[in-house]
Amino acid sequence: MATVLDPELRRALTERLRFYRELGIYDFYRRQPGSATVDDAAPDSSPAQISIQPEQREEMTPRAKAIMPAPPPQKEDLFESVGKPESGTSDPVKALQIIREDLGDCTRCRLHKQGRKQIVFGVGNPKSRLMFIGEAPGADEDEQGEPFVGRAGQLLNSMIKAMGLERSQVYIANIIKCRPPGNRTPERDECETCSPFLMRQIAVIQPEAIVALGAVAARTLLAINAPMADLRGRWYDFRGTKLAVTYHPAFLLRDPRQKKEAWKDLQMVMKELGLKPPTRAE
Repeated sequence: MATVLDPELRRALTERLRFYRELGIYDFYRRQPGSATVDDAAPDSSPAQISIQPEQREEMTPRAKAIMPAPPPQKEDLFESVGKPESGTSDPVKALQIIREDLGDCTRCRLHKQGRKQIVFGVGNPKSRLMFIGEAPGADEDEQGEPFVGRAGQLLNSMIKAMGLERSQVYIANIIKCRPPGNRTPERDECETCSPFLMRQIAVIQPEAIVALGAVAARTLLAINAPMADLRGRWYDFRGTKLAVTYHPAFLLRDPRQKKEAWKDLQMVMKELGLKPPTRAE
């Protein structure tokens, strides 16, 4: 049963919504009670434990898991009616351009003061059936302004090709759009500030399937604090879109033995989309 808001509270919320809309933020979320934050970490947690490289995060210690960002999963029904500027067009190319313009030279979180060179928005086919979402830009991505262009990106390209697709046929983005200093784990407030723009990208592209690359992307999108072994091998319903989880390409570079497991994940996606691997030359 819907809750009836006090008129004064509703007016206050309306003013707050107008303020956030001017900042370009249109999606709002409810935090889950008891969700872990950096402040909840054990007193003796060291910076080294917090600043974990992306390729090392697939399986983490209990303490490291406790300090992982856990952005909220559910959108507040109260704010569903807030219009987005891209809703006025049915052209996904134009809609993504509107979102990018709305994002601007973003200064909404601390990352713009911590050495990022440029925003890494996303790249690929705006009408793609398949979307890959990683964690955050690295040094190469920050330099070139495009996600997954370094060694991990080259491996991702090979993974996409093994599925019978080209990089230009899919859409690739990250949870956050600025490189964290030292490739540290994105903090909760950074994810919460940036993820509304990712949600708007997903809403425009409307992929049939999403692949979360790595534990951070999976846990952020699903708000499930679970090990990769539990996250992989099944489909999740993410806002009406099927979502699968596999290892981050950077992790696979460090542990090539897991490539077979990642291929199993991709085969599950291929089966769902009716894709077949390219025929090898005789």
